[in-house]
Amino acid sequence: MVSGTKIESGVGPIRYGMVGGGQGAFIGAVHRIAARMDGEFQLVAGALSSDPQRAKASAAEIGLDPERSYGSYAEMAKAEAKRPDGIEAVAIVTPNNVHFPAAKAFLEAGIHVICDKPLTATLAEAKKLAALVEKTGKVFVLTHNYTAYPMVRQAREMVQKGQLGDIRIVQAEYPQDWLTEDLAATGQKQASWRSDPKQSGAGGATGDIGTHAYNLARFVSGLELDSLSADLDAFVPGRKLDDNANVMLRFKGGAKGMIWASQVAPGHENGLKLRVYGTKGGIEWVQADPNYLWFTPFGQPKQLLTRAGAGAGPAAARVSRVPSGHPEGYLEGFANIYAEAARAIRAARKKNGKPAKDVIFPTVQDGVEGVAFVEACVRSSKKNAAWMKL
Repeated sequence: MVSGTKIESGVGPIRYGMVGGGQGAFIGAVHRIAARMDGEFQLVAGALSSDPQRAKASAAEIGLDPERSYGSYAEMAKAEAKRPDGIEAVAIVTPNNVHFPAAKAFLEAGIHVICDKPLTATLAEAKKLAALVEKTGKVFVLTHNYTAYPMVRQAREMVQKGQLGDIRIVQAEYPQDWLTEDLAATGQKQASWRSDPKQSGAGGATGDIGTHAYNLARFVSGLELDSLSADLDAFVPGRKLDDNANVMLRFKGGAKGMIWASQVAPGHENGLKLRVYGTKGGIEWVQADPNYLWFTPFGQPKQLLTRAGAGAGPAAARVSRVPSGHPEGYLEGFANIYAEAARAIRAARKKNGKPAKDVIFPTVQDGVEGVAFVEACVRSSKKNAAWMKL
C-alpha cells in the first residue's frame, strides 16, 4: 500500500469497498465476482457484517487487509475518505433498510455508490437519496442486472428503432417457489430479512422481484407508468409481507400491461419473462434461456434472434462477452453493470469530472421509480385494488 501522498486515480483498477455481503450472504459473492470479471475493480475494504466479529471473519475469508475490515459502514466511510489510497466506490449489498443510511454516508464522503435494489425501504428515503446524488455529483449505479443481458439490450434497441411499432401491451412475470413454506421460521437468513418489514420495507415479493419485473418492462418498452391496480397476498400464514402480486398497469400514451410476481409458485426457480407487443410485432425473452429473443413481425413467422448471432445488433454486441453458441447469463449480466459503472467512474476521475455520455445502467431515478411502484402496489391492494397514480 502507498501512504503519505494521494494515489494517482487516473490509472489502475478502481479501488472499492463493500458493505454487507459477509458470511451467509449470497449476493455479496455475486457482486465480488462481477466486479473482478473485467479487472476493472479491486476490493480493498469492507464492512461485511453488522456483527463486528462476523465482519472480521468474513474479511479474513476473502483476504481483505484486517486494518481495512470495519465494524460499521459509518466507520468505513470516514476512514476510507481520509486515506491516500482510500476507496473510490462502494458496493452496498445489505438488507433494504441499510441502503439509504449507508449510501448517504459514502456519498457525503465523496465516494461513488453501487447499490443493490430496491433503492431504499421507503419512497421518502429514495427521494432524499436522489437529491443527494444530484448535489454531490457522484456516480450512483443501481444493480438491476437483467438490464445488462445482451438480448434485453437487443429488445430495447428494436423498440427504439420502431420495429415493433407503437407499443400496446407489456407483460412481465417473475415467479419463484422458494418461500412456498415459512422458511423464515427455520432461521434461514435470506428468508428472514426479506419477510421482515423493518428490514425489507413495505414490499415482500413486490420489492424483491416485482421491482425487477417492473424495471425490465420500463427499460425495454421505454414507457412511463401512469397508474396501477394491485392485488397483493401473503398466502403463508403469519407472513407480514406479500408473497404474491398481480398488478395491472396503465402507461402514459395508452399502452397497458400486467406484472405477476410470486415467491409461492411451485415449479418456478427464477422464472423471469418479458413480452412486449406493438402494432408491427412482438418480442419475448425468458431469463432461464437468455441467449435467445423471439421476434414475431405481424403476419410473418416467428424469428429466433441469438446472442452474438445473425440479426443481433450493436446494443447486444456491446455487452456480449463470448462467441455465439456459448451460454452467457446471470454473472455476466452483473459484470456488465460493473463494466458500465467503471466507464462512468473513470470519466469522473478526470479533472473536469464530466459524466460519461455512453454508459447505460440503472440510475438513482430508476430506483426512485421502483420504490414508488412498491408503495403504490401496497396502497392499491389495501384499497381493494383501486387504481393508484405513482
